Amino acid sequence: MAAEPFATGVGVLDRSVAILDCVESQPMGTSELARTLGLTVSTAHRLATALVAHGLLRRDAAGCFHLGPRFATSALAETARPVLEELCVAAGESVQLWVRRADHRLCIVSVESPEELRASQPAGTLLPFPHGSSGQVLLGERNPDGHDWVESVQARAPGVGSVSAPVRLHGDTVAAVCLSAPTQRLLPSPGQRFGAQVVAAAERIGAALGG
Repeated sequence: MAAEPFATGVGVLDRSVAILDCVESQPMGTSELARTLGLTVSTAHRLATALVAHGLLRRDAAGCFHLGPRFATSALAETARPVLEELCVAAGESVQLWVRRADHRLCIVSVESPEELRASQPAGTLLPFPHGSSGQVLLGERNPDGHDWVESVQARAPGVGSVSAPVRLHGDTVAAVCLSAPTQRLLPSPGQRFGAQVVAAAERIGAALGG
C-alpha cells in the first residue's frame, strides 16, 4: 500500500524523507521501498542511492537500506571525545575526529596538544579533499604496506605531518581519527611513531558505536 500523501508538496524532498522514515522503522530494499511508497522502482533506487551518497542511508550486503552515518554524528562525537583525550595525553600531540561532508572533510572533535608548538585544527574546520591523511582515509585510500593507518608529511601545510586511521561502523568508514604534529616530532615517520596508537583509538571508537 502506498504511503500517505507527502506533506510539503516539494516532491523530491518529501519522497526522500519518506524513504528515511521507512528504513528507520524497518530496513528495506529498493523494491520494497517502491511498493511501500507507491514509487517506481527506478525512482526509489535513484533517491535511495543519492541518500547513500550523502551519508543519510547505508546499504548492507543484502541490498537493504538503513539509516546512514550522518545520523550518528552526535553519538560519534560524544563517544570519541574521551578516547581522543586519552590519545592526546598518551602521545602529547593534537588529535581530531574528521567526517566526510560531500567533497570536504569536517572536524567534529579536536583535542589540542599542550605543547607550545603544535598542529591545531579546531572543531568546525572544513577542508577540501584530498590533502592530509584523514582526507585520504575518508576517501577510502589504503596504506600500500598493509597498515591500517595512512600518513601524510607536509601535504597540506609546510612543517606539519599526520597519521590517521578509519573508524568503521558496520564495515563502512564513518570517520577518521587523526594525530597531527610538527614534522620534527614525528620522526622517523608519523605512521611509525604513532600509527599503532591511532589505529587502536579508532578501533575503540568503532567498537563503542557497535561497529
